[in-house]
Amino acid sequence: MDSTIPIAIDVAGRIVIPKRIRDAAGLVPGEPLSVRVRDGRVEIEPAPRKVKLVRRGAVRVAESAGEPLTEDVVTATRDGLRERHG
Repeated sequence: MDSTIPIAIDVAGRIVIPKRIRDAAGLVPGEPLSVRVRDGRVEIEPAPRKVKLVRRGAVRVAESAGEPLTEDVVTATRDGLRERHG
């Protein structure tokens, strides 16, 4: 997604991320986010999930706390990384 959508900050400092952007980024209500300033830009992204490796039979798999990742979230994350890192 390369389009820009203008939004405004309200008097309490809040912003609403438009649905089209939330959907493209795979963001869901209640999801923790990280916000930072880098090179004069405000960046918002899903907060890192705590992951631990657990043994399932003969293999180890990554298990995260909280809601399981959906295929849509994985796809959106992968696509976003590809866009950023070409």
